[in-house]
Amino acid sequence: MITQITGNLVKLFDERAILAIGPLQLEVWIPDYTRRQLQSEVGKEIQLHTIVYLDGNLTQGKVAPRLLGFLSEAEREFFDLFCIVDGVGAKKALRAMVRPVRDIAAAIEDQDVKLLAQLPGIGPATAERIVAKLRRKVPKFALMAARPEVDEMTPEVLDVIAETFEALQALGHSEAEARRLIDKGTEGGKKKFKDSTALIEAIYKNNKNG
Repeated sequence: MITQITGNLVKLFDERAILAIGPLQLEVWIPDYTRRQLQSEVGKEIQLHTIVYLDGNLTQGKVAPRLLGFLSEAEREFFDLFCIVDGVGAKKALRAMVRPVRDIAAAIEDQDVKLLAQLPGIGPATAERIVAKLRRKVPKFALMAARPEVDEMTPEVLDVIAETFEALQALGHSEAEARRLIDKGTEGGKKKFKDSTALIEAIYKNNKNG
């Protein structure tokens, strides 16, 4: 399975990116949000985290492998989660990801069916199913830092943030306050925290100094 590729971004289309890797050119299908992030990267070397998806009707023997690409491991993990909802699937999930994963996950966590229903290909009924299936599974994605260095948001980093979020609530903070403290504590994204204890200590130290 191809999980990551690095190559020169040759062309960028509405739903696809063409990467040159040595003598080969690969077609990678991407969400609209990813396309917008890559608009200024044409002609440069980029890295995408990928999934191989079989497109077509397997029972009829008409299938074609497609490579799907994302900006980070966390976005790829969220896409996998999105696809488990009945009536979504890979094509619809890819089309629906027109906003940052953080925004979509926050809408799911907040049960904002109206916002979810506005995503391409997602109507009210599917939005309800998404909330019912995923609400308890997306908090760590809703806590993804809103910053350009999205590659730093690996699943391991998100797990630390999710544990910190739960710990702050156990310490008496509301969900909104816990999010604010985590956002401030991880601002800039340069410093890594080995566990939730280290991140909580940094949060309270910054909050005291601020």
